[in-house]
Amino acid sequence: MPEMPTVAACAVAEAGLLTRREFPEPDHPYRSPFQRDRGRIIHSRAFRRLAGKTQVFTERNSDHFRSRLTHTMEVAQIARTIARALGLNEDLTEALALVHDIGHPPFGHAGERALDDALRQYGLRFDHNLHALRIVEYFESRYLDHRGLNLTLAVREGIVKHSRDYKTEDHPELAHYFLDLRPPLEAQLIDLADEIAYLTADLDDGVEAEILTVGQIRDGVRLFERFFTPLESQHPDAPEKLLFQEALKRMVNALADDLITATATKVRALGIVDLDGIRRAPERLAAFSPEMEGLRREAKEFLYRNLYLCEDLRRGHEHAAEVIADLFRVWMADPALLPSNYVFQVATEGAPRVIADYIAGMTDHFVAELHRSGGKISLVGQR
Repeated sequence: MPEMPTVAACAVAEAGLLTRREFPEPDHPYRSPFQRDRGRIIHSRAFRRLAGKTQVFTERNSDHFRSRLTHTMEVAQIARTIARALGLNEDLTEALALVHDIGHPPFGHAGERALDDALRQYGLRFDHNLHALRIVEYFESRYLDHRGLNLTLAVREGIVKHSRDYKTEDHPELAHYFLDLRPPLEAQLIDLADEIAYLTADLDDGVEAEILTVGQIRDGVRLFERFFTPLESQHPDAPEKLLFQEALKRMVNALADDLITATATKVRALGIVDLDGIRRAPERLAAFSPEMEGLRREAKEFLYRNLYLCEDLRRGHEHAAEVIADLFRVWMADPALLPSNYVFQVATEGAPRVIADYIAGMTDHFVAELHRSGGKISLVGQR
């Protein structure tokens, strides 16, 4: 496996611009800035609520399916391992992995689409990355002197840019996040660690839900079959379930190994030895090899055809969209029904954005309870 350049400047140094906070704080005696960020994220209310938010299944109940929280923990483990192998800043990487899904609304991607559809009627959009930034900068309230978690600039930049690029002309409010430059490698690898985690986990949950079969996966996902066939030959009497789990583990390892090797190779080929080189690179440097990228796309397309868009999940997605659309209409008709701490924001933020913020913070259970009550009951707040 190629080594990263000996000058470990591809890792973000724990000093200087990227460790600055909006509200200055004294250094901690034994925790680095990014270790402190990690702690603030883990102890936030928004992070805890991930336990009650859908990853894939909106209506099936099982203690074995991933939630947003357990998925996030899996991403953090994979991302930290990759960062260590590449000589990057592990604490920054872990903080970014832990916060990467904190802006997701209830009901998974179905809930996000429903919120976006509701906001489009008012010329607005819902973007879970930008909502995550609002959470850590404003909605979390844990300090006497300021709102928000007061995270470092590196983590806030990574929240915005880990999975996509934004243009300054479209988002002038984000200009101080270096929109014309690439994010650090720590941020770049989060989206790919996310892919590794959910591709394999969703195959696992799909089989657990009895929507997918091992045979289907063998036929449709070459990367999985690459490991299953020799395992079956080596262990002819092993239960299919154990062969399946072992093949998934090897699939995770193969994806992570390839990401490490391909990223290191690109960095070395371009002669990049510092963060400035990463920022000014012609493209993002964290990437799979062309062969593995093809296998990744194949696995993702298999999941869309056979799991995400299947009839069973489609019904749940339709119900999720109905729940969110109904509540949005109720509160647009009478914003006074919102909790008082949201009502006072309507004058400055506008009812559509405030309602979207309120819904986005809910767990699946909480939003379902509100829907059953017509949005008119008073439950313990979610903030």
